[in-house]
Amino acid sequence: MEFETIVVERPELRIARIVMNRPEARNAQNLQMTYDLNAAFDQAVQDDSVKVIILAGNGPHFSSGHDLRPGAKNNAGVDFPPVGNWGGFAEPNAHGRFAREQEIYLQITRRWRNLAKPTIAEVHGKCIAGGLMLAWACDLIVASHDAEFCDPVVTMGVCGVEWFVHPWELGPRKAKELLFTADVWSAEEAHRLGMVNHVVPRPELSSFVMKLAERIAAKPSFALKLTKEAVNRSVDVMGQPAAIEQAFALHQLCHAHNLQEFGMIVDPAGLHPSVRKPAQAK
Repeated sequence: MEFETIVVERPELRIARIVMNRPEARNAQNLQMTYDLNAAFDQAVQDDSVKVIILAGNGPHFSSGHDLRPGAKNNAGVDFPPVGNWGGFAEPNAHGRFAREQEIYLQITRRWRNLAKPTIAEVHGKCIAGGLMLAWACDLIVASHDAEFCDPVVTMGVCGVEWFVHPWELGPRKAKELLFTADVWSAEEAHRLGMVNHVVPRPELSSFVMKLAERIAAKPSFALKLTKEAVNRSVDVMGQPAAIEQAFALHQLCHAHNLQEFGMIVDPAGLHPSVRKPAQAK
């Protein structure tokens, strides 16, 4: 299967390597990439010869986040068949916005987190906001020594990215600090906090991830699937799904406030100049 925004490699029969391929956009995730990734993940899961899935990025950075610039195909539920169960994409106001974000941010990330096969994020360079969501959806994260992580969404007047697992990945106090300040944290700090499994020199990143994938792929498929299920369900019993849903509702409240305050769903002061536009009249 050919894709517009990603490349699927098979470095060996048991391993699928999905590479985000928008280097000119620093692998910012537009709607095309979202659904390309989803299709590639599904393809790898349905291929019984694949036992491990690697997610990587082409170019200088893993991912600069969600692409907020308007694109040719930008209508969730219209330009791409929906994968979620919410509907209401054409509804006005908060209804339509909630439907869109349920589909392309919350439900689809949950699908990726719950893929039946082990997944490894191979992270180099910058991993920002929506890029964090991609990495956090994976079971393991291996980072190069120069990798940097950041969720700057509070500067846009919103309480963090939609897949809100910061307290689980960073611990509650560090999550608060890094959200409040929008500071960058290093690969070494991510490793210290338990968010990252390994930190390796940049030239060795891909080979290290492949060797790790090969070690995992040597194990029985059914045991791998059920082990992942056991760990994921343990985290679910601890309350992660309910916490994510609650934070997503607060995320939507932030959008509603910003719309009243600035005429757009984020505080424009926190936007990159490439996507900033004048506030609409209130």
